[in-house]
Amino acid sequence: MKRLEPNALLAVSTLIALTLLIATGALFGAPGGAVKYPVIAVICVVAFVIGNGIMARRMGRVTPPMINLDTPATAAWAGGFPVVVMLFAAIPMIWSGHDYGLLVIIGSVMAGVTIESALKVRRA
Repeated sequence: MKRLEPNALLAVSTLIALTLLIATGALFGAPGGAVKYPVIAVICVVAFVIGNGIMARRMGRVTPPMINLDTPATAAWAGGFPVVVMLFAAIPMIWSGHDYGLLVIIGSVMAGVTIESALKVRRA
């Protein structure tokens, strides 16, 4: 059995937290969020992963994956991504009735960063 890749696990956990953010935003937010927030999330994640990859190639920028096995401290810092998105998911439960599109966009970009990191490791 192959070893589980930490960057892929980070991406999955951040996507689960993003799903929770979308659910709480749609449930406790302004009406119409049940359709709007998933669409925003998908568009932002796909646009970030594709757009950032194109820009990195054009600029000649090479960045390492978020979790690097040579430096174990990166795992602790990268673990903050799902935690922050989970905290974002708690905000609609505390302050209900608002539009949480900006939180969904921020969480989607954070999920896009983790997905891009998992894709970098997979390509290498």
